[in-house]
Amino acid sequence: MSPPPVWPAPAKLNLMLRVVGRRSDGYHLLQTVFQFIDLADTLTFDVSDDGAIRRATELPGVAEDADLVVRAARLLQRETACARGATIALQKRIPLGGGLGGGSSDAATTLVALNALWGCGLAPAELARLGLALGADVPVFIHGHAAWAEGIGEQLQDVELPQPVYLLLVPPVHVDTGEIFQDPELTRNSRRITIRDFVAGEHRNDCLAVVRQRHPEVAQVFDWLDKRLEARLTGSGACVFAACADRAQAEVLLGDRPAGVDGFVVQGSNRSALLDAAAGDGR
Repeated sequence: MSPPPVWPAPAKLNLMLRVVGRRSDGYHLLQTVFQFIDLADTLTFDVSDDGAIRRATELPGVAEDADLVVRAARLLQRETACARGATIALQKRIPLGGGLGGGSSDAATTLVALNALWGCGLAPAELARLGLALGADVPVFIHGHAAWAEGIGEQLQDVELPQPVYLLLVPPVHVDTGEIFQDPELTRNSRRITIRDFVAGEHRNDCLAVVRQRHPEVAQVFDWLDKRLEARLTGSGACVFAACADRAQAEVLLGDRPAGVDGFVVQGSNRSALLDAAAGDGR
């Protein structure tokens, strides 16, 4: 089947996040659970034979050389000695600085799409290895299945989870992941848990206390949601979310959300739409 004209880059939620140590190179060791949602960026690729990588759309405040999409395309070129190029158009829907993995997902989709469109022939495991150089979350987006993750987030074990409707709230603040993980108050020695512990209800996110302290806007939205459902922080924030009984409940809460706060009703999924696109089944 032929590749799709439009490629999805779905967001993720961290259903739990524990910081259990730190490597000598400064990277933090984690335990987390990833699940995808149907909020997604989309990318299109106009392949060329001149070897040039071009952005058809710019991200405000993001230089071309820092753009993860451009970096992913150039990395794949270098690693495969590919002489082809592409003009890449990105439509952003995933909020920046929200802990939803939008940049990493865009990079993963770029690697998967151009691997197919350029005929590079790399296996998913090889693409995941490349993606890790771009960000710790990139491998799970290439992997494409809900996963229990360890290491720096790249050691993945598939898990089958409930796929609820979530209310996702976006506080009006950008949270810098690096600043959260560099904060001296961050817990870095949490006890390791098991998948069974998570299923039994261990949903703590070790970043939450630091994010609350540094960003009162997040604390206010978290507390509003937590009075109604079990609120959770995804990644290092800023977005908070809760599993809902059904879409109707989520829509009611979305309508009642605090003023100045964006929000979405989203569907959880154990399978990324990117896998379907890569198989030629994308829409």
